[in-house]
Amino acid sequence: MRRILMALTMLVVAALIGTACGGSTSRTPTSPAPLEESGAILNSEGVRDLDPSLQSTVEWAQRFTYHSRSGVNDSGTHVTAILLVPKGSPPDGGWRIVAFGHPATGILPGCGPSTSPTLLGSADTVKQLLQAGFAVVVSDYQGLGSLDKTHDQPDLDTYHPYLDSMTAGYNLINAVRAARKLFDKANTPSSTSWLAFGMGQGGQAAWAADELAGNEGWNLTLLGAVAISPVADITGLADAAAAGTLNTQQELDLIAFLAGLKSSYPRDFNLDDYRSGIVAQKWDALLACDPAGLEARSAIAAQITPDDLRPKSPAALETLRGFLKKVSLPQGPTQAPMLVIYGDQDPLVPAAWTDLAVNNACAAGAVITIRRLPADAPDKFDMTEALDWMNQRVNSVPAPNDCEGRNP
Repeated sequence: MRRILMALTMLVVAALIGTACGGSTSRTPTSPAPLEESGAILNSEGVRDLDPSLQSTVEWAQRFTYHSRSGVNDSGTHVTAILLVPKGSPPDGGWRIVAFGHPATGILPGCGPSTSPTLLGSADTVKQLLQAGFAVVVSDYQGLGSLDKTHDQPDLDTYHPYLDSMTAGYNLINAVRAARKLFDKANTPSSTSWLAFGMGQGGQAAWAADELAGNEGWNLTLLGAVAISPVADITGLADAAAAGTLNTQQELDLIAFLAGLKSSYPRDFNLDDYRSGIVAQKWDALLACDPAGLEARSAIAAQITPDDLRPKSPAALETLRGFLKKVSLPQGPTQAPMLVIYGDQDPLVPAAWTDLAVNNACAAGAVITIRRLPADAPDKFDMTEALDWMNQRVNSVPAPNDCEGRNP
């Protein structure tokens, strides 16, 4: 599974090169966003520059900007996305939409996959979803679209709160709502039933969307969520940073998380409590996702020492634990069955951390089909089981529940 995840990371990097504790832990927002705003389309345009292999499965596609909401402060946000519709006629009841949660692609404006012909390495997975008969909407997540699309009002948050699970969950749900408006505009039927599917950061987004669907997903029916290598429980990153045991992938993800915290809580979060040495000196370079910056970022990452990311006081360590707990999953009960696939060698999230998240979700009453892959799993992830599981949800087959008898 480590090789699967590392291969996925390399695809993202290659695609980029080829394209030019604070707050409450509750997942219940203080006041729902107005119905007329969630998923509202702000602009849209046809897509004609997809990779030929992906284009071969697409009848039509639209890039668009839509209204969503922040999980940090509940404010409205503008998020970019792409909708891809498969060739052929829609099934009875209209096209069922899969909200695809993409793996991590960066944290800066312009780092999202929607403008990439290959979706920054996710094209093959999306193609298989299209071939299975699903329409697919890919959200860039808050802050990853270009500023000319997302910052048309001065008071909008345009930063990316990396690994904020609630924000990503909202982004997926509202992308589905927006996609249905595009179908209406095209006089093409779409179903109110939908599924979430995600990998890595996107697995976190799919899981969070399942938890939020009962509140944010009004007038929609979530059939199920597939979370592959989800970034679920990451509270262990704080103690690993304090102990100096972070691996390179964890270092880079913690840096991105810290940057998101500073953007989310600019007055309350002291970034310099968590960065020293080369991390402090080369901070901006370590956040790069543009082609020119990727090689330099890798070279800098190789020079990071344990002290460079060690919290500077017990109070700072406790604060970091709190922020990580705030975004970790589960945060509440799920609304639909889940398929969770993860492995023993995930470079960011050890399997024991995901075991804990799954156990806690099971204890909260979730229905989960659990697949823990061995360390020698094939390099290329096999979509067969995930697609079969999704089709069973479409056909109203009860989901296998591996939570039964599982100890928390």
